[in-house]
Amino acid sequence: MDIKIGDYNLMKVERILEFGVYLEDGKKGILLPNRWVPENTKVGDEITVFICYDSEDRLIATTLQSKARVGDIAFLKVRTITEIGAFLDMGLMKDLFVPRSQQRGEMIAGGQYFVLVKIDERTNRLMGTEWFEKLLSNDELTVKELEEVDLKVYRKTEIGYAVIINDKHLGLLYANEIYRPIAIGDSCKGYIKKVYPDTNKLDVVLGKPGYQRVETETEKILRLLEESKGSLPYNDKTSPETIYSVFGMSKKTFKMALGNLYRQKKIVFTDNGIGAVN
Repeated sequence: MDIKIGDYNLMKVERILEFGVYLEDGKKGILLPNRWVPENTKVGDEITVFICYDSEDRLIATTLQSKARVGDIAFLKVRTITEIGAFLDMGLMKDLFVPRSQQRGEMIAGGQYFVLVKIDERTNRLMGTEWFEKLLSNDELTVKELEEVDLKVYRKTEIGYAVIINDKHLGLLYANEIYRPIAIGDSCKGYIKKVYPDTNKLDVVLGKPGYQRVETETEKILRLLEESKGSLPYNDKTSPETIYSVFGMSKKTFKMALGNLYRQKKIVFTDNGIGAVN
């Protein structure tokens, strides 16, 4: 039976004992301790469990939700530091070990870092590493323009943020196209805005790219106009901070949306802002 360590497995209850249940693995079984056994569990039931090692390095099952699985790049917090490495909070009974050799710099207790969760080939135990960028290759892209993707805000650059795309590629999110607060470590949905064929570099946005995104924002402006009885005291001269606070979008997107609505004759510009066309 193929058991995936560091991942979720659907397993059948083989026998029930006083201290827990054993799940069928084709060998002696894997223990699911009582504190994680669902109520009214009986022999033959199938339970989705996360398989890992406990504090005594025994293979064990849990129904706790892990913050990451093997193969994931996760933003995790350091719980403790020792001479040999750092231990990061995985949300499980045992923390994720990151050896000093697998740290870019010296990790500190309480700090948060991106790490790749993997299996240590020498010990077969879960471990983390900060040396994962070579895995984020854009040589063979698995995404295309306008496709929805999973983003992780990786690090800040001079023009925006480097982001991890689907745990496979690196892309760029431009600062002038960010319309809500973000921070390193954030996970969110986004879209591929542009693929550069010569280099395979990727630009992303947090909302729908291009005209589709503007259409979404125009609907929001029209809704707010209706809720405000047909007029709003905002226009293209309003400060970016106020626009973001009220509409949740950048000033650039706001101006594009206003232009779109004006061309469709759905709004008019007034001395104090904008008005709806009846």
